[in-house]
Amino acid sequence: MVLLLSFGLAEIGFAQKKGDPLMQAPLGIAAYTFRDQWKNGIPETLDIIQELGFTEYEGGVPKGSTPAEFKQMLNDRGITIPATGTGFEDLEKDPQAVADRVKALGAKYVMCAWIPHKRGEFSKADADRAIKVFNEGGKVLKENGITFKYHVHGYEFQPYGNGTLFDYLVENTNPEEVKLQMDVMWTYFGGGDPVALLKKYGDRWVSLHLKDFRKGAPQDMTGLTGPENDVPLGTGQLDFPGILRESNKIGIKHMFIEDESDKELENLPKSIAYLRSLKY
Repeated sequence: MVLLLSFGLAEIGFAQKKGDPLMQAPLGIAAYTFRDQWKNGIPETLDIIQELGFTEYEGGVPKGSTPAEFKQMLNDRGITIPATGTGFEDLEKDPQAVADRVKALGAKYVMCAWIPHKRGEFSKADADRAIKVFNEGGKVLKENGITFKYHVHGYEFQPYGNGTLFDYLVENTNPEEVKLQMDVMWTYFGGGDPVALLKKYGDRWVSLHLKDFRKGAPQDMTGLTGPENDVPLGTGQLDFPGILRESNKIGIKHMFIEDESDKELENLPKSIAYLRSLKY
């Protein structure tokens, strides 16, 4: 049974009184969560998303629709699309074409979730390539009224200098044109501390992907793990109260659940109920 759950938190702002909800952003969903559902029909899948109470969507246009048609279907269900995505090579080849696709959806952010590299061997050369592409692409996107954000995937935490290659990437990208999206599970999976990194880089972070990691599951720096290790929020290893508290201090206004398990329709109501249960 799909539960009808809605936060309605956009109106309450970022109050921090005892009893206020820790989840103070609108309830968002990452499109990848429904990768196995779109084949059953785009309207039917969007009905599930609406019924679950999601009011923000991050992702692209499912196969079989156009940007205008898809945007209208979202609008009809009271769902906005603040962010979409792009592949690294597309951004490298033609950032203006990326900007045009983002504008067709009416989104304000575009996210890149992967830097090409040899599995398990993310290097300084890979980071340097990304720095160049992100700085150049971010400038074009900003000129088009769009904010670029890099989605952290865990492999970036290879040691480098006095920190990691993630630190190197952040320090060498333009803070006005290259923002960050923390996927809290992938950050943890690669050995990063989500709360400490939120504190360290402050307003460079503009959104979160919320997912949890199974207790006892092995960690590495590949940025890849099986769907069995993606569990309902609050049942794994992530410190969501700490993550949400720090995110609220920074002022992050977009948070998207991304369920990569094979039981997304079973897990989502549990994850939503858990987020709703968290209070100051």
